Amino acid sequence: MNDTPGWTSPGSAPSDGQDGSGVAREASPADGNGSAPQWSKDQPPAGQWQAPTVPAPSPAPGAQAGPGWGGQPPYGQWGRPPAAKPGVIPLRPLTMGEILDGAVTTMRRYWQTVLTVSVTVAVITELANILIQRFVVPPPPEIDPNASPAEAIDQSMESIQASLIGMGPALIVTLAASLVSAALLTVVISRAVLGRPVTLGAAWREARPRLLQLLGLTLLLPVMMAAIMMVGLLPGLLLGGTGGDVLAAVGGLGAFVAMVWLMIRFSLASPALMLERQGVIKSLKRSAKLVQGTWWRILGITLLTQLMIFVFTLIIAIPFFVISVIASGNGIEALDSTSFEVSWTYLIVMGIGGVVTSAITYPISAGVTVLLYVDQRIRREALDLELARSAGLAGYGG
Repeated sequence: MNDTPGWTSPGSAPSDGQDGSGVAREASPADGNGSAPQWSKDQPPAGQWQAPTVPAPSPAPGAQAGPGWGGQPPYGQWGRPPAAKPGVIPLRPLTMGEILDGAVTTMRRYWQTVLTVSVTVAVITELANILIQRFVVPPPPEIDPNASPAEAIDQSMESIQASLIGMGPALIVTLAASLVSAALLTVVISRAVLGRPVTLGAAWREARPRLLQLLGLTLLLPVMMAAIMMVGLLPGLLLGGTGGDVLAAVGGLGAFVAMVWLMIRFSLASPALMLERQGVIKSLKRSAKLVQGTWWRILGITLLTQLMIFVFTLIIAIPFFVISVIASGNGIEALDSTSFEVSWTYLIVMGIGGVVTSAITYPISAGVTVLLYVDQRIRREALDLELARSAGLAGYGG
């Protein structure tokens, strides 16, 4: 018999007046005095009973009735209980929206530590870039529009050389800043998953032993990408002529596709190195293993994140650029001159815009990468159980 309120299920076992074959037997003496139910002779065969539909009782005034009995879900449709959420994400496979929300929630909930890291790194980066652009970067050479083709090529090469000289120190500073920021924010976000705040000093003590290996990983990936592009372009450059140009274009396209494939394949190497304390090569292999089978999903989340960061950067950078041009004293005419590019007013205003942008984009980018790593380990290795135990949740063992 079923103990659900309001109805019974006689088809699950032989009922009074039946022997289980579906044929009614003679009523016992008790059947006639009302002490036992009077079953109809036309009973359905055993096991074929359909539960009768019983309307749910009316809800109390002011209460909302649910989709089933007494405001509860229908029988058999309760679904899984909600996943444990000790920190910024639920401990189960994540959707793209939950990954982005987890990154934003980390920045909002632990804003003191996160902004201390991102703002400090951004200020140092922008200050170094201002000094580099003011005192190190050479002025761009003037290009004569009436120059001969050979002279125009020489002028273009000089302009490219000057740009590379100017970009070199800035790239080194940006690389160092992103390295420290990624290391510290990885520690902060890994603690936020467990609902545990971490101070800047504690994050630095934990991240410092891994900085050299993280630097090696950060340098290895661009070198690898540059080598792939060179291999793709070299045959066409050596061949020369029209055929060489076509071959170089095809080789460059193939190299670009290979670079994108490898970038996504190794995109989880940084959190693997920091959180699993593995070496550079092992971290690359670890990332490749975690990404395998979900390459397109990780590509989509990465592209969406970078698109959001790009749009946010434009929203912040354009007003600061306009303000810097106006504040430089030259107005619109400054766009045709080089004076505003090296003026202190221009550099300081653009530096402030860079600090604002970096303070927001650093945590979002690092948060998405770390949470993607956590999500892949939950999907493949049931990391959610280990995280629940680490968070001290009841029912998951010691």
